[in-house]
Amino acid sequence: MEYEKELEIGVRVVQLACCLCQKIQKGSFGPNPDLVVSKLDDSPVTVADWSVQAMISWILSESFGRENVSIVAEEDTQTLSDVKSTSLLASVVTTVNESLAMAPRFGLNGPTAPLEASEVLDAISRCNSSGGPVGRHWVLDPVDGTLGFVRGGQYAVALALIENGRVVVGVLGCPNYSSKRKLVNNSSAPKSDLWQEGCVMYTKRGSGQAWMQPLVCGDGTLEWPNSASVIQVSSIDNPVMATFCEPVEKANSNHSYSAGIAYSLGLRKQPLRVYSMVKYAAIARGDAEIYMKFAKAGYKEKIWDHAAGVVIVEEAGGVVTDAGGRPLDFSKGVYLEGLDRGIVACSGVNLHEKIIGAVYASWDSSHL
Repeated sequence: MEYEKELEIGVRVVQLACCLCQKIQKGSFGPNPDLVVSKLDDSPVTVADWSVQAMISWILSESFGRENVSIVAEEDTQTLSDVKSTSLLASVVTTVNESLAMAPRFGLNGPTAPLEASEVLDAISRCNSSGGPVGRHWVLDPVDGTLGFVRGGQYAVALALIENGRVVVGVLGCPNYSSKRKLVNNSSAPKSDLWQEGCVMYTKRGSGQAWMQPLVCGDGTLEWPNSASVIQVSSIDNPVMATFCEPVEKANSNHSYSAGIAYSLGLRKQPLRVYSMVKYAAIARGDAEIYMKFAKAGYKEKIWDHAAGVVIVEEAGGVVTDAGGRPLDFSKGVYLEGLDRGIVACSGVNLHEKIIGAVYASWDSSHL
């Protein structure tokens, strides 16, 4: 029963976080442009990013003891602490407290009194671990695919646990990825179904299985683990029939090189371009067979963009390595150091070997 409590708390808190995100998208998010701001690197961040990070940080600390919890996460408080961000911080505090008030419905303990702004900022700031090869570190991307969230497309809440450099628990909440419908390009759930359509996928290392639950927002109560079903990767190993995923954004991904690899392999379907780690989720549940990402020179992959998705795909029967065929190394800190050219995730060994071979055959002439 190793990691059983960590997995259960992880699923419950990600379910709650997904409902927080849905509430923001459905209600306060639309009419208030101040809820989306730019960070110093010009990437977007929203009230949802900070609110999810604060809420998950607080619950993990309450569940396992603050002194025992190390969290590596994407957001900091620099923008929120700015004197000009008073209304933004107030929105985050309100959202966090509204979410924590729902915690008992998800089998979690909330605070006895609403959190103050200083407590919310403290919860966000505590997520400042750099990880590493020793000890336990939670890895969180509060809203993976913020552009997808802003534009009404796919996004994910990604939480993983790394122990001694190895991902041992992965939970991936996909609020706009229907538990009953296949994924399509940049898809979002129909507005009328927004509160019921999402799903949460999860696993623990060594289980040999991954599971999926529908989201429980609205007035539902989370039934753990009775509402879960087992998911498996696709059995398709013929490239002609395979579905291929890649990022939407061109800034950190070379679409033309991926297209060349796809052509050389005989992939005939148009690539499924989707925001966030939902691409890993699509492979884990059999909606796609291949995910390739080849970053442009100088870009470094961050562990929170991959940890949860990698372990879920692997336990669902898939294969994930770098483009040289080596396992991804989560022991080096915030970044996937030593990554060989790119990342390749597949539903099976046969497809994986063909892709790795195509990369070796074409890389020298790629100019990447």
